[in-house]
Amino acid sequence: MRRLGQLAERTPAGRERYVDLLRALAITMVVVGHWGVTVIDRDAAGRPTGHSALGDLPWAYPVTWLAQVIPVFFLVGGYANAASLTRRKARGGDAAGWLLDRSARLVRPTSALVLVLTAGAALARLRGADATQVRTVVWFATIPLWFLVAYLVVVVLTPPMYALHRRYGLLAPLVLVGLVALGDVARLAGPTALAGGNYLFGWLAVHQLGFAWYDARSAAANGPPAGTAPGSPEPPPATATPAPSESDRTGVRRRRLPTSRPVALALLAGGLAAVVLLTVVGPWPVAMLKVPGERLDNTAPPSLALLALAAAQLGLILLLRDPAERWLRRPRPWRAVIAVNLVVLTVFLWHLTAAVLLIGLLDAAGLLPTPQVGSAAWWGWRIPWLLMLGVVLAVLVAVFGPVEARSARHRPGRRGGRTSRTRAALTVAGYAAVVGGLLVNSATPQRAPEPLGTPVPALVAYLAGAGVLRLLRSGWGSRG
Repeated sequence: MRRLGQLAERTPAGRERYVDLLRALAITMVVVGHWGVTVIDRDAAGRPTGHSALGDLPWAYPVTWLAQVIPVFFLVGGYANAASLTRRKARGGDAAGWLLDRSARLVRPTSALVLVLTAGAALARLRGADATQVRTVVWFATIPLWFLVAYLVVVVLTPPMYALHRRYGLLAPLVLVGLVALGDVARLAGPTALAGGNYLFGWLAVHQLGFAWYDARSAAANGPPAGTAPGSPEPPPATATPAPSESDRTGVRRRRLPTSRPVALALLAGGLAAVVLLTVVGPWPVAMLKVPGERLDNTAPPSLALLALAAAQLGLILLLRDPAERWLRRPRPWRAVIAVNLVVLTVFLWHLTAAVLLIGLLDAAGLLPTPQVGSAAWWGWRIPWLLMLGVVLAVLVAVFGPVEARSARHRPGRRGGRTSRTRAALTVAGYAAVVGGLLVNSATPQRAPEPLGTPVPALVAYLAGAGVLRLLRSGWGSRG
């Protein structure tokens, strides 16, 4: 509590606290949503299994328009990444050094999860557990890593994509939306694999909107932002909104994101109208979360309907900003937001592991209920289920949260400085190995016979990439 108070007192007056609140709310909603729709039943051998309840609750599909908040995280990520990259360059640093610093906050907590799950899988195999069952458990626990793959990719692409934003403004996300539309047409006419590029284009489009929001909250004449954020990059001072458009040195007229109340209302109403047209009238599913058995999915990869929802969410975010900022000036709410943000990635990474542990404990004790989805017993079980999961996750965060909290304070590049080409290339290679390892794990089938839970090539690639990034952060190769 003392540290939270100190961080709250040191918060710069111009900090955009709303960004931190949105990040904390988005991850909290993801966690509660995953827990809430989980259905526990048993397979033919009597072992506990889990799946989503959405397939049995079609009336809840419109509710997913509120529950789908991953676009909010990418929007906030774009804002924060633009702010921290701008600050880094203002101190004389470069993009490669920025990427290296960002890897501490993102990769360290992930490595803790990967190593613990691998050790647990190895122990289970030594005790005679079936390799397929081991993989099933690890697969479920590592579902959050698919999101991290996408986010790590947009982080690596932040420097060039922010350069495009600085030159072309809102034209950049509009082009990406057009590419998503082409992918949607392709998968409507043929296999869903034809829209694979939407995994990149869709999340990049939302991330670019985060750049635009940052740009709208800071003017070039105000100079770089000052101060260091508690647990995340420091946004710029909240000064007067700059002009809607400007011309850069290339002569290209760059359109800024207008943030007035009429524009926010237009984004909210227009985005919701587009969602209705694309889902209720058009071919896309109404549900904004994955529904078991459905051919088309709005999130895997992102569809036009999801991007329309993101536009509506941005409108709502802009409408609520001023009252939220006033509320966050109070000490207690701000300290709570700081506390969540210090361990926000840990909460996300471990929340399904908490479910695995609780299911195993209840099953071992003979106390695991498996009521039918939608029944009174199932709904009644939601409250104790969520409360017990909260307790288990709190224990996990207490154990592993310090890894992330220490990473937030680890800023080896605070004084700036240029990065050699060799170190820059190794940084990108480290990210590529980490992303490749996580991607292979996510693509490996749930019931593949993997003795370590995670495919060995994926594990080797991930650990090699994380190791390279760790060595580079420690200063290895910085001389000569």
